[in-house]
Amino acid sequence: MTESEFTPTPAHAKAESTSLGDLLGEVTQDLSTLIRQEVELAKVELKQSATRAGRGAGMFAGAGVAGHFVLLFLSLALWYALGELIGLGWSAVVVAVLWAIVAAVLASKGRSDLKAVKGMPQTAETIQEIPQTLKPREEQR
Repeated sequence: MTESEFTPTPAHAKAESTSLGDLLGEVTQDLSTLIRQEVELAKVELKQSATRAGRGAGMFAGAGVAGHFVLLFLSLALWYALGELIGLGWSAVVVAVLWAIVAAVLASKGRSDLKAVKGMPQTAETIQEIPQTLKPREEQR
């Protein structure tokens, strides 16, 4: 295409007449608008996710209460059934000891799991590297 065949469009004419500072200003303004819109989108998505998570947590809480009642009534049934064989007093002791064993096993497992938690080692390491990254480097000799 030769120079005589090229017809400038209004966008070309504007680009030629606009200073570099004005163009940078427009880019900065557009970038700022884009970032603001992305932040708003993130807020809306976070609110929706939090609402769903809250409902899910409520359902799990309800299931936990229902499960507790199941265990309570099964324990009462076991207590009564054993009471027919060894007496109600001793059967209550047997059921209580069974639940004490379950509690001890769960507590031991939970304690070992909590001791194994390392936190966020990768994040902590990279955060410690940020100040050094921002410092100007001296040239090696």
